[in-house]
Amino acid sequence: MANESITRRLAAILAADVVGYSRLMERDEKTTYTQLMTRWKQVLEPLVETHQGRIFKTTGDGVLVEFSSAVNAVECAAALQRAMAAANSEIPPDAAIVLRVGVNMGDIMVADSDLYGDGVNVAARIEALARPGGVAISDGVHEYVRGRIDLAFVDSGLHEVKNIERPVHIWSWSPDEYADAPVKVAAEAPPQLPARPSIAVLPFDNMSGDPEQGYFADGITEDIITDLSKVSGLFVIARNSSFAYKGKSPDIRKVSQELGVRYVLEGSVRRAANRLRINAQMIDGTTGGHLWAERYDRGIEDIFEVQDEVTRTIVTALKVKLTAGEEERREGRGKVDPEAYDLLVRSRQAILRFDAQSSAEARSMLERAIAIDPGVAAAYASLSIVALTDYINRWNGGTFDNVSRALELAEKAVDTDDNEAHAHHALSLALCWGRRYEEAEDAAQRMLKLDPNSAGGHTALGSIRDFQSRFEEALPYYTRAHRLDPQFDLSLHFLGRTLLNLGRFDEAEIAFKRRLALAPRSDMTRFYLACLYGRTGRSEDARRYWHEVFEVNPSFSIDHFKRAMPYKDPAVLTRLIDGLREAGISL
Repeated sequence: MANESITRRLAAILAADVVGYSRLMERDEKTTYTQLMTRWKQVLEPLVETHQGRIFKTTGDGVLVEFSSAVNAVECAAALQRAMAAANSEIPPDAAIVLRVGVNMGDIMVADSDLYGDGVNVAARIEALARPGGVAISDGVHEYVRGRIDLAFVDSGLHEVKNIERPVHIWSWSPDEYADAPVKVAAEAPPQLPARPSIAVLPFDNMSGDPEQGYFADGITEDIITDLSKVSGLFVIARNSSFAYKGKSPDIRKVSQELGVRYVLEGSVRRAANRLRINAQMIDGTTGGHLWAERYDRGIEDIFEVQDEVTRTIVTALKVKLTAGEEERREGRGKVDPEAYDLLVRSRQAILRFDAQSSAEARSMLERAIAIDPGVAAAYASLSIVALTDYINRWNGGTFDNVSRALELAEKAVDTDDNEAHAHHALSLALCWGRRYEEAEDAAQRMLKLDPNSAGGHTALGSIRDFQSRFEEALPYYTRAHRLDPQFDLSLHFLGRTLLNLGRFDEAEIAFKRRLALAPRSDMTRFYLACLYGRTGRSEDARRYWHEVFEVNPSFSIDHFKRAMPYKDPAVLTRLIDGLREAGISL
């Protein structure tokens, strides 16, 4: 380009492209092309004209639009995604034209009616960070439009993006239920408060005078978290992240900021024989002010009643209304055998240690709990997950027969209590590993209906899609799980795994590295990093991580990995193994 033909101006740039376009074209080239051209003509072009924009480039499945106003650009982006969602409502999900949209504002160069420069490049990078069906905007755009438009964007933090030296700070919006689930794979800013009343429950102090009773105080805390998370009108931080503060005396206002919640519940548990006393208080994390305090003095067999009272007190204080279904499920929850409950709580602590010996201990405790009280559905569910985990990790002689055993136990859990969310979670996992993907998804959806704040439930739905090569659809479930449970390291591992399969190598690397910061002994994350580095030409790094896999787990086996991971398309596994071979690793 000759210098004399170039002019500069400030503009807002909207970038959009089709999610999974290559897959759609491979499946039905003619229909996909016709449908896309129809969308451009009937949906995109009228909206661009209405919002006073100009389409200056199309790239097959993508489009770049210039606006003189950032407000017009963002309002057009939101209108476009709403219109696309409406247009897709009668189309099967696997055939729908779904867009990602990004908006940036910056200095651009104009040459022969085309636009170039950093402002355009960053818009394209931001678009890639938007979730399918959503909009991502730069911090500069957000600063300009805030208070001028009626859209609630969520802070999605800083992101390292390809060929851009500085981190890009983005904000996210989506027209569906995942609007508060931003894509976060880089260094994160503190999360913003959700629209719903939000709460974290810190580990209750053990006041029993016996340090060995600490597990029981933890169990009470976990059950209160679970009970609260079943209220759809609340946003509840999950157990892993709450327990990151165990043994500390944190500033409640700092906890509120770090976890992105307004309210914090703390308390203590004193157990004497089969009696317990629970003290609880709720604090406004934004001010540090106490909202209420209560004491509960009951027999252990009434623990479910105590949990219900705590939940109802919080729901009332926060003016949250239980749905009819939530009210119905809370009625008639009976007493529990103290010894069976004690074993159930102990087994959960063992499972969390995540090794072969602890898995065997958990199985023994759960079997004893069931012998005492065959009506404890959660015990069957945990036994199911233990059986599946033993197989996946080659613990305690686990074989593929464990998958059938896991399914039997999960079905028994559901039959025992269809309202036990943990039972449906176990069922979704067993069905997924049995490669019955549609049934697995139904079970996971049922689990989230019962427990909408479950990070594990969102992870399960993401994994089901991941194993079917529906990688784009998996991402929002993993990011949602990470928002509900920032210390849930597995969500980062799964997120990295999916990004790797999408070829978004830089983002996948960041997710895997952040997972290792939380779980430094993970052999599987090291395995995926070795595959990633092999595929991106970083052979020395690939060989180093491959060596570390066996330092962490000397019995790691590629053959077992290929048998155990329920990928529907074997080409996914082939690509991973090819990455190792490309790095010169002998298998």
